[in-house]
Amino acid sequence: MNHGPVGTSAAAPPRAPLLLLVAGVLLIAANLRPVITAVGPVLDQIGAETGLGAAALGLLASVPLLAFAAVSPLTHGLSERFGVERTVFGALLVLAAGTLLRSVPGPLAALWIGSFVIGGSIAVCNVLLPAIIKRDFPDRMAQLTAAYSAVLGGIASLGAGLSVPLSALPLGADGAPAGWRFALAAFVVLGIPATIAWVPRLRAARAGPGGADRVPAPAAGAPGPARVPDPGAGEPAARPMARGEIWRSTVAWQVTVYMGLQSMVFYIFISWLPTLERSYGRSDAGSGWDLMAFQIIGVAASLLTPLVMRGRLRRIAPSLPGAVVIAAMAGLLVAPGAMFLWVMLAGFGCGSSLVVALSLFGLRARTHREASALSGMAQSLGYLFAAAGPPLFGALYALTGEWVLPVGVVVAASVGQVLTGLLVGRERYVSA
Repeated sequence: MNHGPVGTSAAAPPRAPLLLLVAGVLLIAANLRPVITAVGPVLDQIGAETGLGAAALGLLASVPLLAFAAVSPLTHGLSERFGVERTVFGALLVLAAGTLLRSVPGPLAALWIGSFVIGGSIAVCNVLLPAIIKRDFPDRMAQLTAAYSAVLGGIASLGAGLSVPLSALPLGADGAPAGWRFALAAFVVLGIPATIAWVPRLRAARAGPGGADRVPAPAAGAPGPARVPDPGAGEPAARPMARGEIWRSTVAWQVTVYMGLQSMVFYIFISWLPTLERSYGRSDAGSGWDLMAFQIIGVAASLLTPLVMRGRLRRIAPSLPGAVVIAAMAGLLVAPGAMFLWVMLAGFGCGSSLVVALSLFGLRARTHREASALSGMAQSLGYLFAAAGPPLFGALYALTGEWVLPVGVVVAASVGQVLTGLLVGRERYVSA
């Protein structure tokens, strides 16, 4: 496999303008969370129609995470075989198909299979988009990662806030509510602008399977619009990683544990926060809007976190989001009357955690290929670990009828995140 730069060729297509490249990444990012966050607010509706209990509903919420774990390790190989741009484009089309399949009336198998297909396609983009940012924007990685995370959180908030109102639209026979199936399927429309914006990247990618999606630099003095640096430009000369080497890296395992812990906390909140709030008297729609607010405050955290990822706080920055979530959970147990305050605090911590985790894929790698391999490993095992969170949370609540033990799971994961954050904050790399 050729890991060196591709030689110049007059036939190679030019890169797309910078603005279009950024738009393509961000529009795809807009598709990666609302199809998941929309489920939590209508989980009660799904249970009422399908007969699934709390533990089964928790497992359903974890199916996309299990798909993340299963598909993530395959993604790096797919991108090497077909090229990054084609792989992402294919995943976007599969995501649309899975979103529609999940909402098809009939056998419950469609609900489960569609959820897995959704998770698998998102996993491909989860792995490759941070690597694309590392490859195409090496000098703007922190800013682009923050923007990417902000879009993830911002559009995810729409999924959380709109799913209940969409399900209540009088679109059925005799003005009956549209139901949860329509609410979940409606988010397929987000794929249309993303698909359109990604087509120029397909045309610009180097032709042929297995392409590295690299292009030559323009001739000296050649005019043209602003373009991103050649992929790989500015990266240090480094030997290619041997197959399986990433799995023997201590730093890679630390990043993986951090990814798993922050993901577990986030998906527990996404799946169960509306149910928790309703047990304290919040309305169905109100709990959905609160979950939306949880996501929106996460967007603010996404934009602010890069400020502490450099300078004096950089060393301890990965441990801070977990500490914020611990404080939120303590407040929830001691003063549940201030629920909205604790939701906002937890949302801030979770939003910040995501930016840190995504940034680590680039910060702890020397090249975009190492970043892709690290991203695949961390998201594979990390999401497999995180998948245990929602069903465990639901099972503990079903067993005890109280929230103390389930919330204890969140606290324990956050403590682990603080400790792991102190390790990944050191300037170490996955390869020597």
